[in-house]
Amino acid sequence: MLQAFRQKNHRIFSPLVWRVRIAFWLAALSVGGAGVGFAVTADHATTIHEYLIGISPWITLIIAPLGMAGLVWTTERFVPEAGGSGIPQAIASLKVKATDPLRKRLMSPIVGLVKMVMTLVGLGLGASIGREGPTIHVGAAFMYSAGRLFRFPAHYLEKGLILGGSAAGLSAAFNTPLAGIVFAIEELHRDYQESTSGIVLTSVIFAGLTSLFLLGDYAYFGSVSTPLEMDKSWLAIPVCGVIGGLLGGLFSRMIVVGSRRLRNIRRIHPLVFGMACGLIIAVIGLLTHGHSYGTGYAEARALLGNGEGALANYHGDTFSPVFKFLATVVSYLSGIPGGLFSPSLATGAELGGAMARIMPIAPAATVILLGMTAYFAGVVQTPITTFVIVMEMTNNNSLLVPLMATSVIAFASSRLICPEPVYHALSAGYMPAVKKPAPEAAAPEPEGSSGSEAQDADSSAESQQKQTSSNIA
Repeated sequence: MLQAFRQKNHRIFSPLVWRVRIAFWLAALSVGGAGVGFAVTADHATTIHEYLIGISPWITLIIAPLGMAGLVWTTERFVPEAGGSGIPQAIASLKVKATDPLRKRLMSPIVGLVKMVMTLVGLGLGASIGREGPTIHVGAAFMYSAGRLFRFPAHYLEKGLILGGSAAGLSAAFNTPLAGIVFAIEELHRDYQESTSGIVLTSVIFAGLTSLFLLGDYAYFGSVSTPLEMDKSWLAIPVCGVIGGLLGGLFSRMIVVGSRRLRNIRRIHPLVFGMACGLIIAVIGLLTHGHSYGTGYAEARALLGNGEGALANYHGDTFSPVFKFLATVVSYLSGIPGGLFSPSLATGAELGGAMARIMPIAPAATVILLGMTAYFAGVVQTPITTFVIVMEMTNNNSLLVPLMATSVIAFASSRLICPEPVYHALSAGYMPAVKKPAPEAAAPEPEGSSGSEAQDADSSAESQQKQTSSNIA
């Protein structure tokens, strides 16, 4: 017993353990700082674009095609690992071994920094992209790189740091710590292990503390109070769930199929392809008087923040969600760095606004929020993450059950059109072709060793690994 006590104290006060622990905490803080800095600079990039089109709306016909051509060419020629959302890269990294060179390329800190810069440029050009997916990629890359630099335990490098960095990135991007944890479990690593829980929780805590210190406690879309009486208003749940889920599934299907079919064209003719995408984005922006540009955050907040007067004060129309839908499809298929979270939430809010105009069976603000939830669940196909993230972003607990029901209905509807979740389908584009190995005869067990003894040894090693991770985290 005395020996066990001494071993425990040795682990607690070990310089090696504290070196890893402090490095891990600092890495998590840096992810939070990067997320906050990215959010602030993204707002400035959007402001620059608004200033340019304020001079003349037609200027977008010049800057969008030329700028997008440059971004697509640069991405394809130099940093193809930085393209797209960043969540597929994190998923692909989790599917390969820790020593695989693919993981080192996808999780390179240089790729993360370049992705941030190019996403800001894309927002400055008016592309319909978000910063949340890139923030998740950056968080995973920073944490994984810190683990390699400071020689973290093998278990950390296996999957824990990528999961923790991804969760911390989402937490810092939206100020939604609970959603970050749920997303890491539900989307990134569906065979979640108990031994990674401490890493994920600690990462989110430190990233969240950084966000709270720099920006304060805030709800991404502000506090939204939306009632739903126990009457015919509840019919809005299945209606929004089915329509939003089907449209979200259609969006994901277009993204998955389009990415596969256009990949070679984009690689062979990046300048022409990028210019065509930029021209389409510019034309859609002119048709919508600028509502399709950027993340769509301002439009979504205007709809949600004005409560029952949202539709009267909003300058969009019934076709606004269609144009935002198309602008986001074109922006993502261009292959430039940029995420889907914010544009999807904005499209869902505008879809809810359109349904509220033609379906006045429930308060407008409620239908808008249900539309946002349904479309987002249809796109990402993670129902638990969806209602948690919407609840945290709007500081709205009164609609918890309706949000849950809408997410589940939308998820089921989306699967009818896009059976495979969009991020997992896109992650296949980063994976090398794998040949199935020839079947080998099972090696005979050495004499004097039984299967139960080998199993006991494996269990003991796994238990020791979990204990080490718990001590460090």
